[in-house]
Amino acid sequence: MSSPPVAPAPRWPLILLRATATALAVLAVVQSALAGSFLNGHYESLALHAAGGTAMAVVAFAQAVAGLLVRWIGRGPLWPFGVPVLLTAATAVQIALGYHRAVGLHVLFGVLLVSATLFAAVGAWRLRLPVGRSARDGAPGADGGGLLPRPGGPMEVAQ
Repeated sequence: MSSPPVAPAPRWPLILLRATATALAVLAVVQSALAGSFLNGHYESLALHAAGGTAMAVVAFAQAVAGLLVRWIGRGPLWPFGVPVLLTAATAVQIALGYHRAVGLHVLFGVLLVSATLFAAVGAWRLRLPVGRSARDGAPGADGGGLLPRPGGPMEVAQ
């Protein structure tokens, strides 16, 4: 007796993870620019920096939800859920440091948070997409699971 075939994992949870990770990375870079603008004397950028921190917390939470979907529905690894949960907590700590005017810790922790956010985005983009329906069916033009062909791999030569 053999077990029934396992249905292929859907692609949309990983695409959602990539979208939220990219959005969070962009927000983190914008936050750095807004912080620099404030430190250069443009005090009106402080309100935008505060709003950006809130937006980062919301997107980090959305990324955690996407990571949970990658793990649960997409049968992916656990880290796409765990890392955004840590980023959400770190963003909350960062917001608290900012509102308590602990500028030295806020800047230091901000550098670490931006770095971790960028590493998480790179990790999300390095995960392989599940093979699409056309690739499973052997249809021409199959996407090969979301990856480009490996250099030096086998090539077809037209005659």
